[in-house]
Amino acid sequence: MGTVNVLNQGPVVVLELNRPESLNAMNVEMLEELERVLEEISYNDAKVLVVKGSGNAFSAGGDIKMMLQENVGGDFDQVMDTIGSIITKLYTMPKITISALHGAAAGLGLSFALASDFVVAHNSTKLAMNFIKIGLIPDGGGHFFMEKRLGEAKAKQMIWEGKTISAEEALQLGLVDSLAADQMEEEISQRVTALTQAPLQAMLETKAILTKLSLPRLEQILDLEKNAQRRMRQSQDHKEGIRAFVEKRKPQFSGK
Repeated sequence: MGTVNVLNQGPVVVLELNRPESLNAMNVEMLEELERVLEEISYNDAKVLVVKGSGNAFSAGGDIKMMLQENVGGDFDQVMDTIGSIITKLYTMPKITISALHGAAAGLGLSFALASDFVVAHNSTKLAMNFIKIGLIPDGGGHFFMEKRLGEAKAKQMIWEGKTISAEEALQLGLVDSLAADQMEEEISQRVTALTQAPLQAMLETKAILTKLSLPRLEQILDLEKNAQRRMRQSQDHKEGIRAFVEKRKPQFSGK
């Protein structure tokens, strides 16, 4: 079993993040596999893509062990380029895409989820754009998607606070599109059925038009995030944030 499972179901393809023991935290191996799998999926005949997480969470974000390494388990630029490629592939996917969230959707995991056309969250889902807690900025197009869904002022404030919010709060803010109770599978299944009976070609034309308009901005933001994140990884605050996380204490930030 790899770090990503793909299940082809005729008109629907399901992509499942598969590191349940780490709450589907994204390490270098998963990122590389995601890039390859999304490329393959973009060429298959399915019309709908559902993205979900295995085990108890959608994704807790970037793997902290990866962040502890000076070279993040590979060349930093290469890792950031892979993240950029994944987000771009999901955002421009020539299918209707649905992120099905449960458990935690945090950091890079949340950026990844927001690249879909529809974001459905289980009532008990906790969402957090929590990079600030370790002295970093959102990556994976986090700035792009947060601004798109919340507007500039709210996006900034939520990124700066880095607080965890409930699925209900996320729905009210417009960060997710709908909530599901315990019949999550049924909710997704009904949505998929409705989509497969819709005039999908027309829907995908609309998606292509809006995506083409927004793609240059997403690519610019991914590039800005990469350069800013490189600077942040060298900061004293980031190093303190990581130390505090590992030592399970409150970080003492200095603004440096």
